[in-house]
Amino acid sequence: MTAHPERGRPAKPLPGRTGEGPEMDILSAIGLPADEVRAWQSATLAFAPPGKASDASLPGDADALRAHVERGEALVGRLPDAPARAAEERAAARGVREALRLARLTFLRSYAGIVYAELTGDFERGLRVDELCYAAADRYPGLVPTRAAVLAERRHAQMDKDAGVELDQGIFLSKVFDHPRAGAHLIHAMRRPTPAAVERLADFRARGEADLGVAHVARQGKAGVVELRNLRYLNAEDDAAVAALETAVDLVLLDPGLEVGVLRGGVVDHPKHAGRRIFQAGANLTHLYYGQIGLVEFFVTRELGYINKMYRGLTGPDFIPDEAETSDEKPWIAAVEAFAIGGGCQITLVCDRVLCEEDAYFSLPARKEGFVPGAANLRLAAIAGERVARQAILFDRAFDARQAEAAGLCDVVVPRGQMDSALDRAIREATDGGAVAVAAQRKALRVGAESIDTFRRYMALYVREQALCMYSDGLIANLQTYWNAQNRAL
Repeated sequence: MTAHPERGRPAKPLPGRTGEGPEMDILSAIGLPADEVRAWQSATLAFAPPGKASDASLPGDADALRAHVERGEALVGRLPDAPARAAEERAAARGVREALRLARLTFLRSYAGIVYAELTGDFERGLRVDELCYAAADRYPGLVPTRAAVLAERRHAQMDKDAGVELDQGIFLSKVFDHPRAGAHLIHAMRRPTPAAVERLADFRARGEADLGVAHVARQGKAGVVELRNLRYLNAEDDAAVAALETAVDLVLLDPGLEVGVLRGGVVDHPKHAGRRIFQAGANLTHLYYGQIGLVEFFVTRELGYINKMYRGLTGPDFIPDEAETSDEKPWIAAVEAFAIGGGCQITLVCDRVLCEEDAYFSLPARKEGFVPGAANLRLAAIAGERVARQAILFDRAFDARQAEAAGLCDVVVPRGQMDSALDRAIREATDGGAVAVAAQRKALRVGAESIDTFRRYMALYVREQALCMYSDGLIANLQTYWNAQNRAL
């Protein structure tokens, strides 16, 4: 399979806004009706500027954006299907869609906070990130893609996605995070327990375990032990694993009888590693290559969901941003057996205690994958030093648990075969001081290390850049070169 020449990736907008410049020439030259091209290009999108936008100006400006997007997409719809487009037609489609994205961005610079407030009942109702995106799509047509549009593109391999609709989700969420109140409120909403966890809680407390498919959680004394069991993929993460892990983490945090969480990889049956526990193999790159990894459902939900809950705990229903941070949280222990690649390494950065088998290793192969490694760019330097962070993220250096440079990643090196007893000791040490005192100390440490506002600002950049990476030629080339993804089956 070769890279598709026309995709939703960003391109330099075609010049001209009056209908008389080169853009008009290109669009007319490929046979698009001149009157439709002129009507689209001559539309005046004079949105209220930031600081002057209001609830009163929103309906008119939203309607103008909707009409502009509809006309632009109608022009693209007149072109042949993507695989059959000539070079000039591919350039025209890219140019039109990039112009539409610029219009959305301009609108959101003025209205992101107002739109968010409207969708959440003036910050009274918490929406999860996917709910927010699809609520915005329903309420403001043309602003972000509908669920149906996202699912339609999900049928294609990543390289063959024509419209690039998740780029528009990235633009929308980035501007939400840029807004201090809206971004903080969304982070708060994503730290609420999931409905799936609330529904399972009573059964989990009665039985002491919950089988979530690709994840499992069980009570072990005062500890809730979460296992990732995506065994076919060496415990890599995909959309299903992210959802299951968040439910499992919620159950540990919700159960008052548990004082500490443990994250561990399940025993795999892969011929090379049969019978061994593997902590995590990073993102499911096969799913990514074939278009089955979602920007919202995987990348954003992962960071705002179970990882942030491990780091910051659960929140109550009330959003009170001016008060000191409150949360229901517990310490977390990671048991790293075999390796913690990519996302696995990212998870260890929010854990309070990391145990590593003596032959285990850590890596963040962002250079070979072609996307941003979660919040590792924010956290790794603070934990292991900036030089180590640059070596890992920019230059693909792996760290053996026994290396001195791995000291910031691993607290205890455990002889192979002795992880169970090491975990028992770590659980006792984490619970000896009492749950209340440990939670208070975690909060105090975190306030200085990474404030909510710092995390919000990071997410504003992260979601935008991750969306761009997902539609880059480099990502596809890397997956083909380093992962041989084109020859792997789903």
